[in-house]
Amino acid sequence: MRNDKWIKIKGARVHNLKNINLELPKGQFIVVTGVSGSGKSSLVFDTLYQEGKRKYIESLSSYARSFLDNFQRPDVDQIEGLSPTISIEQKTTSGHPRSTVGTLTEIYDYLRLMYAQISKPYHPVTQQLLQNQNLEQIIKQIYQVAQNKKIFLLAPLIQQQFGDHQTLLTQLKQEGFSQCWIDQRLVSLEGDLPVLKPQNKHDIYVVIDRWQLTSDDSQRLRNSLELAFSLVKEQVLIWLEQKKLLTFQRYYDHKGLNFDLPLQKTIGLFSFNHSLGACNACQGLGVTKQFQPELIMNLDKTIQEGGIIPYFHKPQLYFNIHDLITFCAKNYIPIDVPLKNIPLEILNKLIYENDENITTDSLSQNIENVLGIIPSLQKFYNKLSPKDKIIPWLECFMLEKTCSVCLGARLQPRTLIFKINQYNIFELSQMSIDKLLSFMLNLKLTLHEKQITQFTLEEIQQRLSLLKKIGLGYLTLSRSSKSLSGGEMQRVRLVNQIGSQLSGILYVLDEPSIGLHPKDHQNLMETLHQIKNLGNTIVVVEHDQKTMLLADYLVEIGPGAGSKGGEIIAVGTPKEIMEQPQSLTGQYLSQRKKISFSKKRKTWDAKKIIQIKNACVNNLKNINVTLPLSIFLVVTGVSGSGKSTLINQILLKSLQNKQTSVDLLEQTNLVLYQPDMIKRVIYLSQNPIIKNVRSNPATFIGIFDYIRTLYAQMPEAKSQGYGKHHFSFNSKKGQCEYCSGYGFQKIEMYFLPNISTICEHCQGKRFNDFILKIKYKNKNIADILKMTIEDALDFFQNHLPIRERLQILQDIGLGYLHLGQATDTLSGGEMQRLKLASELAKKSTSDTLYILDEPTTGLHAEDIQKLINILRKIMLNNSSIIIIEHNLDIIKNADYVIDLGPEGGQYGGEIIAQGTPEEISQNSRSYTGQYLRQVLDIKK
Repeated sequence: MRNDKWIKIKGARVHNLKNINLELPKGQFIVVTGVSGSGKSSLVFDTLYQEGKRKYIESLSSYARSFLDNFQRPDVDQIEGLSPTISIEQKTTSGHPRSTVGTLTEIYDYLRLMYAQISKPYHPVTQQLLQNQNLEQIIKQIYQVAQNKKIFLLAPLIQQQFGDHQTLLTQLKQEGFSQCWIDQRLVSLEGDLPVLKPQNKHDIYVVIDRWQLTSDDSQRLRNSLELAFSLVKEQVLIWLEQKKLLTFQRYYDHKGLNFDLPLQKTIGLFSFNHSLGACNACQGLGVTKQFQPELIMNLDKTIQEGGIIPYFHKPQLYFNIHDLITFCAKNYIPIDVPLKNIPLEILNKLIYENDENITTDSLSQNIENVLGIIPSLQKFYNKLSPKDKIIPWLECFMLEKTCSVCLGARLQPRTLIFKINQYNIFELSQMSIDKLLSFMLNLKLTLHEKQITQFTLEEIQQRLSLLKKIGLGYLTLSRSSKSLSGGEMQRVRLVNQIGSQLSGILYVLDEPSIGLHPKDHQNLMETLHQIKNLGNTIVVVEHDQKTMLLADYLVEIGPGAGSKGGEIIAVGTPKEIMEQPQSLTGQYLSQRKKISFSKKRKTWDAKKIIQIKNACVNNLKNINVTLPLSIFLVVTGVSGSGKSTLINQILLKSLQNKQTSVDLLEQTNLVLYQPDMIKRVIYLSQNPIIKNVRSNPATFIGIFDYIRTLYAQMPEAKSQGYGKHHFSFNSKKGQCEYCSGYGFQKIEMYFLPNISTICEHCQGKRFNDFILKIKYKNKNIADILKMTIEDALDFFQNHLPIRERLQILQDIGLGYLHLGQATDTLSGGEMQRLKLASELAKKSTSDTLYILDEPTTGLHAEDIQKLINILRKIMLNNSSIIIIEHNLDIIKNADYVIDLGPEGGQYGGEIIAQGTPEEISQNSRSYTGQYLRQVLDIKK
């Protein structure tokens, strides 16, 4: 075998990997699998990807590296044949409010280009096409305002663009232009050219001509205008001696508009991330933070008692209660009456009424003059600098609301007048991918427009087709990226990679099938193979059996998890893996081993139900749903069919707020149930725990307090006066003073990335020497945190509160984790099960409703069986379980299934089937039923 055809890994020891050697074929679709915690991510992401990234960063200058994260060399002897690596993970790393599906896939960028190329302006009121003006009309307009005045005729070449623009200035000088209007000042081009800072935005208008305009100068003005319009097609500017800048449009008759038309129709004009296009009120976010009366007021209290919260919880430097009371006295507002008893008219005056003439900076001064707490707070908030320490506190009284100026469009009014086939760019971004693709395929363009937009249109159509193909046709381009699930985010990024047409890349992916209905699986596989066929290598961490069967090469790591894993169990084609007896994955792929299920379904009591009536949020089509309680219920359907809307946005929101309806006035989205049937609601989403180096399984499951108490009861501890708080690495009394209880120290490298080293004083133990001398059964508290959960279970067998919680972690498949392992080292699947274990560890109560969102994330078939066993134990306590899930092994174990569809987005939102898994499998309309027949061994 030739070396350039293989990636050779020698001596990999990252995390639990046991000095493994492995060869991976290049240009193939490779799946790495194994039970949770076996070392898959350690191999693929922490070894392969980390080393590929590190080698790339090493090639950069030290200055460039200072802006990048620290990528230390992984613990591996050597990796040969490693290509440039790109990671497409599930993590929604782009939590930025400006990131959308459109920007992630670059479709919005191509849309902006198309609008800059062929869009036409329409009057926002009359919807009439804004007519062109000829040169004579413009000359007449200029004479009306500038006759007998000295004028400068300017052609705007650059507007609000970064750069030093030396090339442009040099060209202008060579062409004979002597002056430019740069950043609102007149600059000579004779002699040395002006030096502009490249990190700043600049305006550059070239001076075409300057003279005293008389009635005899019409030909000179005409010639100058023709020269100006040869440089810029749409606008010229006239600067008068009175320092007045006037705009003259060649192309638009814009009478009646309450805004200025753009200088040029550039791609920046159609961007909500550019000053040319972004709404001035919300800065292109589509939302603004606004103070809310329900957060500012405590209606049960009087003003005197602190009913207006901001005036009683911050230093007098900002808020003066005496000013507020004085204001109330002047305006006859009672301060000794609970706010809820004050007439609404007076309360509204106190909260909302505004006086726009007030310009004072002090909030206490504002409140004396401005009739309105909220306008006063808003004025005060708007004048703060972004780094002001009071901002986070103030934002506790605010909520994000749709911008009242752009109504969520993010763009300026002057941008939205430009349309293609009667639609502006925001209206297109609001369409579902399916509808937008249809629009683009049927776009009516002139021959000239087709020629101009040929490449742009092809790119848009190709990327929209890919999004639809991989099951994301229900999304919109305006959808915020932070609202996407992990699976959706990963598939959106896949589209971008195909669009980039890169070759010779090593792509690493983390469970791309997560969140995907079996119906859409084949399209995903075709997409991955499409990337591979461009000349790339695909390495996927995956547990889905269909994905493994379609792989070119399989690698199984195991045999167990944690310290019992980290070994190469089997490698080869799927067929070869199935023939290897030591392979647990091979046993499931060959069907020698299957996840069990009982054909006896638990029946439900018609009186113990939740009814949802007239559900119409998002794409739900006014549906009525019955959710039986005290059973194992699974909600299924293709991506975007309305599962999360029904369960999370309607049911969960109603239960958490103890409301019967999301909208009582309209009598829609009614949630009807007997309150005594649900005593507690536990929601476990697929969102990970906030990663924190100080958080670990022992603290999260609640046993560390017991352990600390145990050590505080040791005779040596009592003799030293040590209490429970001494045995915490978060307390100065117990933590190592040199590393502050972190166990490592950061070294500042200035122009190189910072590095972390094990604390040389505590050797990573996190506690000071005095605390480490206290021992229980010959172990100090640092030794305890190094134990695996499995070992700790035996160690604390005589301590019931500790043992019970550890047993839950063991039963749920997390026995390999260390008690002190930081949660920022856990996978998404591990963290979700840790959350489930934390809930199960709490005091058990009957009539608890558990709502889980795709709990099989990151789980091998063997782990799924453990999860099902845990869920069945929950059912023994008369509790209810509702799961949103695509995994067929979970669905076949359900007592009752509700299948939504038939498709996603606007084509979904209906109840397609409901009943037992067997009943669903017999429904010809249900995609879920078609796949259930296979796992239930039912023949049509």
